[in-house]
Amino acid sequence: MLEEGELYNIAGAVMDNIVTLLFSAVFLVAGIVAGFYLRKKLVEGNQANIEAQRRQIVENAILEAEQIKKEASLLSKEEAFLIKQDAEKEIQDSRRELKDEQRRLDRKLDEVRNEISALEKRESRIIARESDCNSRELSLTAREQEIDVLVEQQRDKLEAIAGISRDEAKNLLMESIESEARMDSAKRLARIENEMKLAADRKGKNIIALAIARYAGDYVADKTVSVVPLPNEEMKGRIIGREGRNIRAIEAATGIDIIIDDTPEAVILSGFNPIRREIARLALEHLISDGRIHPARIEEIVEKVTKEVEIEIREAGEKATFDVGVHGMHVDLINLIGRLKYRTSYGQNILQHSLEVAFLCGVMAAELGLDVKKAKRAGLLHDIGKAVDHEVEGSHAIIGRDLARKYGEAEDIVYAIGAHHEDQPPKSVLDILVQSADALSGARPGARKEMLQSYVKRLEDLENIANSFKGVEKSYAIQAGRDLRIIVDSQRVKDEEALLMSQDIARAIESQLTYPGQIRVTVIRETRAVEYAK
Repeated sequence: MLEEGELYNIAGAVMDNIVTLLFSAVFLVAGIVAGFYLRKKLVEGNQANIEAQRRQIVENAILEAEQIKKEASLLSKEEAFLIKQDAEKEIQDSRRELKDEQRRLDRKLDEVRNEISALEKRESRIIARESDCNSRELSLTAREQEIDVLVEQQRDKLEAIAGISRDEAKNLLMESIESEARMDSAKRLARIENEMKLAADRKGKNIIALAIARYAGDYVADKTVSVVPLPNEEMKGRIIGREGRNIRAIEAATGIDIIIDDTPEAVILSGFNPIRREIARLALEHLISDGRIHPARIEEIVEKVTKEVEIEIREAGEKATFDVGVHGMHVDLINLIGRLKYRTSYGQNILQHSLEVAFLCGVMAAELGLDVKKAKRAGLLHDIGKAVDHEVEGSHAIIGRDLARKYGEAEDIVYAIGAHHEDQPPKSVLDILVQSADALSGARPGARKEMLQSYVKRLEDLENIANSFKGVEKSYAIQAGRDLRIIVDSQRVKDEEALLMSQDIARAIESQLTYPGQIRVTVIRETRAVEYAK
């Protein structure tokens, strides 16, 4: 839309065009007049006519100029009128739009004013409510202080009535809650254990029982003898020799210490190496039976007995691998297996123990559908580290693992050897089989022996650990200390708590004692009702 100033500019431009047209008409008239004078000079004879024509031409030119001027004026006026009309129309439209915009702005302004008014009212209400809340807060604070004072007074009264302090009551409440929580957890634990063990326990027991029933090897606990009997006391002097040369020669040749004391008709052999101790025993027996005891004869007999023992070791290893059905084993491993014949643990012969573990592993592997030969091989080699554990530092399981790897055994067998005492965590069923068979062979009643003093001490420690728990009335270590029976007070220990007590006692035994095999902890709770008929 055009403004009024723009319209005036347009009208001025139109007037300039009209003036330009007028000047053009004047120049045209001047040209005509010039032509007229030229014609007058050329045609002097027709001057009158020319004059008349000149006048006529001038008049016509003037008329034409006037006509042109009128037409131009009319045209300019018409264009100016149209432009003015358009400009007025646009101005009217602009004014109308301005009015509409003004009305919209007025409405928005009214809305904003209304919102401001509403916000002011809301703010005033909030301020009033805030002041009310502050006053209520002050009132509640005062009321809370009064309640605290009353509660404290009531607590003091309750403590005076109950005869216990607040901390004691809190401790009693905590003990009660803890007891209930332990009881609930014990119930759930018992239920879960019964559900989980229902199938697995039965299957495991069947497999173990079948393995034990099918093992038909005669167990012989060959005890390595460290005492050599003498025919008479005179033999002690002959063994010692002049200035002790004979006894020094025997100790130098065998590497075993010979102790000759007040023990009647006996000589004690002392040494960590069971092979050397066996060589010394056999050599001393040969010398005693032969009667010729001097350094040269001692070296000859020791050399001869050493070769015999080496042959016996190799034959024992070959016989063990043949009995188990293991083939393709390295010769050095076979010799190490044979050396186990002269190694004992708690009085149990390690070679017989390894054979027993091998057969048990094979039977259980057959029941589980595993490789029987591999299981027997791992069972036979599981204690191979004990053949050299007096020569190499470290656990016999780790030593055996390294030896088996050195002599080319399969990696799963190597790992099972290293994991049978949990020196490394078990990863396969084979590892668990070797662990289980080892525990079965060692835990069998009569399999292992120990000194009377340590045996009695271990039984006393078991009973003392059990008696240290609250609610225990009596405890009995039976079956050579492999079963601990605990009788508890039925008034102080509930059925659900008996399960937790058995677990706590078992953990205490594991952390405080060292023992072969495993120990079963049985907590017995019973209620008796007694009445007399008179």
